[in-house]
Amino acid sequence: MRDQALPDERSVNAIFGDSLPETTKDERDYSPFGGEADRDEWLRENVPPHHG
Repeated sequence: MRDQALPDERSVNAIFGDSLPETTKDERDYSPFGGEADRDEWLRENVPPHHG
């Protein structure tokens, strides 16, 4: 069994997906809202009725 060649990275990624990212989610500057104005607009649109 030791004589078998190890699979290459491409074939492993085809099965398990891409390799892990270099940075964590906390280290990335990702915002689904775009900018500050978009975030404020989303908040105004989603205020519960009893806060209105």
